[in-house]
Amino acid sequence: MYRAVFPLLKLLDPEVAHYAGVGVLRAIQQPFVRDLCHAITKPHASLKTAVMGIDFPSPFGLAAGFDKNAEVVTALSALGFGHVEVGTVTRRPQPGNPKPRLFRLPSDHALVNRMGFNNDGIDEVVNRLMLLRRLTPGLIIGVNIGKNRDTSAADAVHDYAVTARLAAPVADYLVVNVSSPNTPGLRALQDPSELLPIIDAVKAEAGLVPVLVKISPDSPDAEIRDVAALAREAGLAGVVATNTTVSREGLTSSAPEVAHAGEGGLSGAPLATRSLSVLEVVREAVGDDLAVISVGGVSTGSDVHERLRAGASLVQAYTSFVYRGPLLAHHVNRELQALRA
Repeated sequence: MYRAVFPLLKLLDPEVAHYAGVGVLRAIQQPFVRDLCHAITKPHASLKTAVMGIDFPSPFGLAAGFDKNAEVVTALSALGFGHVEVGTVTRRPQPGNPKPRLFRLPSDHALVNRMGFNNDGIDEVVNRLMLLRRLTPGLIIGVNIGKNRDTSAADAVHDYAVTARLAAPVADYLVVNVSSPNTPGLRALQDPSELLPIIDAVKAEAGLVPVLVKISPDSPDAEIRDVAALAREAGLAGVVATNTTVSREGLTSSAPEVAHAGEGGLSGAPLATRSLSVLEVVREAVGDDLAVISVGGVSTGSDVHERLRAGASLVQAYTSFVYRGPLLAHHVNRELQALRA
């Protein structure tokens, strides 16, 4: 059904199509529809996974970027995702970058975005999550946090600390995002001298809530090892690998299509090879003690199985949710179950 509808969605601006999809997901959150979906898509018991002291119904979850403002977590969980990572959320609300800022590259099963952390701010997101926790207990929710665009690097620690303090009571885990290519200067915070004060401040505010750091696929392997080592030495719970890439190598889309999309982070199938490589580098660097969440180019149960065998503790997707449709998690979980049988 989704394959029949997707050509029609392609006629819409990608961001407009996204919000139309969110509207449909809101309808799924009605109790009867939610419960019916959950009965159909509930992951098999064999997929239960314990990571960071949390019991996940499946190792497959939805990455940050789709539900930035925690508006449809219940629906996404009812569709079979083992966890949902909301955000990126900043201390203050911000509109993000000028539109258009989201583009499809269908022949590559890829997206290019330069959204720029558009979100309602941590206060509003926390209010939604507090209500959600009361109405639908048991959901596994990560909160991905970043700094505001107009916050200087010198004040970044304060932004992350305040956001972490407010998010921690409603989050199962926190992710420090210092790797988006769409906030000027943000990736410079991956430098260990800049990153360590942020990590220390977030950990102090998070208390017992696990904290991870999300890294860029565009960093050289040596720098990735440095960040992974820092994560281990600083006592983080793990690493999320990876964010989107600014690389355009290996695309099959035409040069005009790529030029039309312009600058921003590329996600989807073209990122798969590099994402898997970074996963292997990170796992080797952190050993067996830390969690590693693998993101980038994942669209099938076979992809998830490969990432888990390569050392991932959990696996996430986002772009394939656009291309494979709302039953992505259900299909992936069934494919993964069959591979494990």
